[in-house]
Amino acid sequence: MFVLTGTASVFRPRALRTVAAERGRSLPGVPGDVYDTIALTEGNELTLALKSLGGLMISPPDCTVVTEVMPTWRALWIQRLRWQRGALENLGAYGIRPQTFRYWAQQLGIGYGVIALSCYLLLIAVMLASLDHWVWFPFWVGIGLVFAVERVVTVWRGGPAARLLGASLFPELFFAMFLNAVYVKGILDISFGRTGRWELETTGPSAQEPELAGRGA
Repeated sequence: MFVLTGTASVFRPRALRTVAAERGRSLPGVPGDVYDTIALTEGNELTLALKSLGGLMISPPDCTVVTEVMPTWRALWIQRLRWQRGALENLGAYGIRPQTFRYWAQQLGIGYGVIALSCYLLLIAVMLASLDHWVWFPFWVGIGLVFAVERVVTVWRGGPAARLLGASLFPELFFAMFLNAVYVKGILDISFGRTGRWELETTGPSAQEPELAGRGA
């Protein structure tokens, strides 16, 4: 498992007792606490804690997971910013160790993706401003087709509507741009020492809390 989901995890008592005993020693946090109450993403932090202690986390191969999506862009922004900033702060607390290499690589990959996608869109804008006609580049058309096929295969079990949405690529591209903005905001908040906090989004008579889970990809 890349990260534990806070709403669907089962622990051995020995594992949680060991985490509590190692807080303040080999693990960040207050001695005796199972969860690091300072962490914005406690599920992700507990994953790093257990892996740092040699623990193994598994998920049944046939287990499928369904989650509710955030109902508004603001709620999605709050949720994703907490996940992104929390993941970065967790890594900062644990530093570079064998158990965190994969997570550091993921964050570096996201950072590269932010730069690459931004440059790609910028170059398209420059081309449109410089030429009086659209130019098709076979290499990039081929790359786009590979992505489209991969998306269709991934969502195949969702039915015709899901396949059509996957083949269009543009909704996912817009969502990627949204996540890139969240990533940059998280980096800036940490860099300028802004305090991270939980926020609630009111979607009706009562406030709905963002779903607890870690960001896997």
